[in-house]
Amino acid sequence: MAFAEKIELKDFDKMDQEYKDLLSRIITIQSDCEIGGPHLYVEHILPTAPTKAFQLVVARTAAEEIDHFRKMARMAGDIGTDVSHVLRWSNQERYVEAFRTHITTWEGFAVFGFLVDRVGKYQLDEFLDCSYVPLDRAVRTMLPEEDGHIDFGTNATAEMALKGGESKERAQKAVNYWYVKSLDMFGNSGGYRSERFREWGIKRRSNAQAREEYIAEVNPLIAKMGLEIPDPIEGRLYL
Repeated sequence: MAFAEKIELKDFDKMDQEYKDLLSRIITIQSDCEIGGPHLYVEHILPTAPTKAFQLVVARTAAEEIDHFRKMARMAGDIGTDVSHVLRWSNQERYVEAFRTHITTWEGFAVFGFLVDRVGKYQLDEFLDCSYVPLDRAVRTMLPEEDGHIDFGTNATAEMALKGGESKERAQKAVNYWYVKSLDMFGNSGGYRSERFREWGIKRRSNAQAREEYIAEVNPLIAKMGLEIPDPIEGRLYL
């Protein structure tokens, strides 16, 4: 039976070492993902966004993700985990492969919001009602902003596809790239830690289940835009 207790910070030091290690690991990776996003797009997209209004969207999105990092970093520090190293890392050093690149096109930024930020929401959803109460509280403040990032990316991608021609082709190319990266973000289907996270009540779904739910949500959206659904296997690193 999965661990059902609710743990506050004051209880953390009393916990089993495996629980401490798993919680430290997941908060560290989440911290890296939150700060990794702005490092992908701010340099190239903030000055080149199509309109002043879109520049404000990019700036606001980056500011919210940086604030998400701040919340995660503070939580990590509370349990004795230092995540400051991820601030100094190059993109190529990120924990998650999807963040080891740069976004240099507007369609890349839009589709990143549509697909990758949607994975981010799935990751945060895992922690709702989790056994570590401070993590549950933190993600509840982050999810509404994540919804905003997803909505903007989805609408912007749909508008590009609707224009047809070269605009649709660029959107399709970006979807082809980020779709596979998004599926890989869920990790190995049979990963050992996936089971242990659930056993300790830190996560509620297996990697495979979360990925399947994501595919069931996102594939109809891609099809509705008139875009082709990419091959879910080709180019994957984690199955």
